[in-house]
Amino acid sequence: MMRSLHFLRRLPGNLLILALCAGASAAQAQQPAGSRAAKPASTPATAPQPAPQGEQFVDGIAAVVNKDVITLREVESGAARATEDLKHRGIQVPPPDVLRRQVLQSLIMERLQKQEADRLGIRVNDAQIDQAIETIAGRNRIPVAQMRAEIEKSGVTWAQYRQSLGNDIRMNRLRQRAVDSNIIITDAEVDAFLKDRAHNPAAGTGFSGQPAGQRAPQPTQSGPEQVALAQILVRVPEGASSSEVARLRKKAEGLLAQLQQGGDFANLAASSSDGPEALQGGVMGARPLDGWPDLFIKAIASLQPGQVSGLIQSGNGFHILKVLDRAGGNRPAPAQAAAPQPPVAPQPGAGMPAHQGPVQVTQTHARHILIKTSAVMSDDQARQRLEQIRQRIVNGGASFADMARQYSQDANAPQGGDLGWVNPGEMVPSFEQAMNALPVGGVSQPVLSPFGWHLIQVEERREHDVSDELQRMQARQILFERRAEPAFEDWLAQLRNEAYIDNRLEKQERIEQNNR
Repeated sequence: MMRSLHFLRRLPGNLLILALCAGASAAQAQQPAGSRAAKPASTPATAPQPAPQGEQFVDGIAAVVNKDVITLREVESGAARATEDLKHRGIQVPPPDVLRRQVLQSLIMERLQKQEADRLGIRVNDAQIDQAIETIAGRNRIPVAQMRAEIEKSGVTWAQYRQSLGNDIRMNRLRQRAVDSNIIITDAEVDAFLKDRAHNPAAGTGFSGQPAGQRAPQPTQSGPEQVALAQILVRVPEGASSSEVARLRKKAEGLLAQLQQGGDFANLAASSSDGPEALQGGVMGARPLDGWPDLFIKAIASLQPGQVSGLIQSGNGFHILKVLDRAGGNRPAPAQAAAPQPPVAPQPGAGMPAHQGPVQVTQTHARHILIKTSAVMSDDQARQRLEQIRQRIVNGGASFADMARQYSQDANAPQGGDLGWVNPGEMVPSFEQAMNALPVGGVSQPVLSPFGWHLIQVEERREHDVSDELQRMQARQILFERRAEPAFEDWLAQLRNEAYIDNRLEKQERIEQNNR
């Protein structure tokens, strides 16, 4: 029987861990979004805004995204912040027109995702932000007051930080709803992965690219291999003609040639990459080697930190990868300290550790009823509906399973919302905390997760050796991580392709180039 173990698993846990160490830059980067939050998304600009570099656009609009607008002032404000951030990172600031183009592309994608979150009724209220802040503070083992003082010391107001965190949580909930929940890893795929791992136990442990006889023995670092990557992406639009693909390939080959001749990767990424991380120098972060897409794993198999891959073609376009760091997986320990990299959070599915005897855990057999929020079902309405359902159950008028069959919007509704035996760490924290607090037979109050609102019932608990299940769960998570990022990129591309986008800034630049 197929079981989707990633269901409810992906909460913005890593995002929240990062929020304290990177909150300042995140809040500053998203401040334009904060300033827009008080205005409805469909409200047009009512007065002309200052145009960049003395240009006079009559309406002050840089782009129209469906029924929403992005003003030139927003682009200029974002470019100013991007300039400060690039200088702080030691990355060469692109020419003004290139920088504005990169900032506008980022604002367009941000606006599209916010519009989709509005359509799906995904919202984050103050109570949810408060809960997230408490989680961040708890994981960093500091009081909330100290956390606030540290953030404000960096120059970011508490209101800006809260708004940035709320935006991040909302976008993560959108990703989980629209992308992650549709990724299904079958038992057959897990079996094939474990079989391949058994036949190739050294896979994913790294390879130095140098014959053993030419290397002096070095101490090794244990644990699953972690790899930090940066990319330059030359995006190929959906339905592009063969001549357009050839032109874009030539552009990518030109960028690769510059890198091979000593060009700076971060500078080229900032000025030329179409990836969402372009203005961060192309940095995509770190994750277990197995968590990167197969195309990337093969391309960097023999690369050392600092080295650059050849051209990689995917469904999204042409990629050039740089290995920023790789450690663990019995790789040789570095002879000297490497250059510091931006802080990254550990990713789920971090490798496949060897078994060392039985692993006893407390498993919970649970059921749930899920009500999703949408444009016609607000958070308050979903919660109230579940409160009414709960009253019918606890008063003895209906069974939990019958209510799940009738009202739940999850795929397991026909089975009465049965989740089977749940292992620790298998569900997102808000769900798991509520489940663990229940006695056997107990029914929770409505619980919010990234997927909607839930009622939870605990049927029984047991102590169980999960050695085999743990290995399968880790394999399932690795396979999930491999698919998640490409699926998210495909979803973003589809979102953009289906939208009406009038990039007026780009049109103006094209007119000026033709007039020169």
